[in-house]
Amino acid sequence: MSGDDALWKNTVISCMALATVLEGEGQYNNAKLVRAAVDSLTRTGAYQIQMPSKKEALAEEILQIAQALSTLQVDQALLDSLRRGAKALSAGKLPLINETPNAFVCRNCGYVTLKTPVDLCPVCGAWAGTFQLFIPVYWLNALEPPTALERLQQTPLEVGALISGLSEMEMSRLPDDRGWAIRDTLTHLRDAQGVIDFRIDLFLKEKNPILESKAVFAWATQKEGQSPQAAEIFENYRASREGMLEKLRNIPFTDWYRTGQHEEFGEVSLRQQVSYFAAHELTHLPQIDRLRKQITGG
Repeated sequence: MSGDDALWKNTVISCMALATVLEGEGQYNNAKLVRAAVDSLTRTGAYQIQMPSKKEALAEEILQIAQALSTLQVDQALLDSLRRGAKALSAGKLPLINETPNAFVCRNCGYVTLKTPVDLCPVCGAWAGTFQLFIPVYWLNALEPPTALERLQQTPLEVGALISGLSEMEMSRLPDDRGWAIRDTLTHLRDAQGVIDFRIDLFLKEKNPILESKAVFAWATQKEGQSPQAAEIFENYRASREGMLEKLRNIPFTDWYRTGQHEEFGEVSLRQQVSYFAAHELTHLPQIDRLRKQITGG
């Protein structure tokens, strides 16, 4: 290990140790800044690494990481779960919640378990309720209903502004990396909107409905069933969103807390699902903006 690598590693670990002690002393604002520095350092480092995108190569990356983690004595159950996830990925499937459970990590000592903690931490004795839960994606962090509604209303307006003035040919043009065209992203937003609209109806009609896991990402480039014009795809997305918003504005407040069983994420509330899709859309706005600038040169 080079001197810089050793400094990076020692600094990150020391920051985590310091943050834990600061929290114990009630120095929460100092602790948050130290933890933010750690997150920034690790994300900055990760941003520089080019990872493959093909499922076979990604599955192999997971297996290699699992092997590396095993030499660091990471929990065997977590490693087994990672390998099951790699197997599902290789088969072109999404790993379900029963194959890859949520993880709980002791904030004090780092002990990890894939079962909901009910007893004291076996390493440091920390209370079960202090463990940090690792959910599949931050999009499941539930927004307050008014915030979620505002976000869901605003995004189609922002998308409309980004595609304003672009022709069908321009919106269908593939980028240099042969990734999604703007039309593909619009198709994805429309398809995702259809999924959340359908699920809201399930939440409101059924008690604890089963929510099937949908690989919506894979639908974007499928030609069958696509509308002939990107503008029409966008209009279908916008109109469906307006109808869904009207529906959500008229439900009782308690209905936001109805729950269902998601095949991939486990138990989720209507509020979490709405928040998930509201946050998910934001990740595609830079994608459209980047492609627009490539097309217009500005």
